[in-house]
Amino acid sequence: MTHVVGQTRDAGFQIGVSRTLPHPRERVWEFVTSAAGLAVWLGEGARLSADRGAAYRTAEGTVGQVRSLREHDRVRLTWQPADWDHETTVQLTVSGDERTVLRFHQERLADAAERERQREHWQRVMDAVVAALDSQAGR
Repeated sequence: MTHVVGQTRDAGFQIGVSRTLPHPRERVWEFVTSAAGLAVWLGEGARLSADRGAAYRTAEGTVGQVRSLREHDRVRLTWQPADWDHETTVQLTVSGDERTVLRFHQERLADAAERERQREHWQRVMDAVVAALDSQAGR
């Protein structure tokens, strides 16, 4: 089998985007799990429950289910935009203390082209999250 960048044996194609932020972990977590933060990274109208299997839907029609939500650590969920014929898995993690590493990881992508589109998507999302946190902090 020929190795293709971003392709795994078990999870199909995957992508990860991370950035170290000059904000405490608590502040980052509170933002990304707030209504305003969820709108930035998941989509307008998204509400998440910590209950495994809890469904969510965004205003744009993206749907999924929570797989796990560990306070101040990670959110793992399925993610399927309205115009996709398959679901993927997205994980958001926060780590660190005074400087926080925020990561978005997506797996079960269909192919290399979808992986590239999603890499660009998560980079834009990361930029938007950083801008929102910086503006909250008065930077």
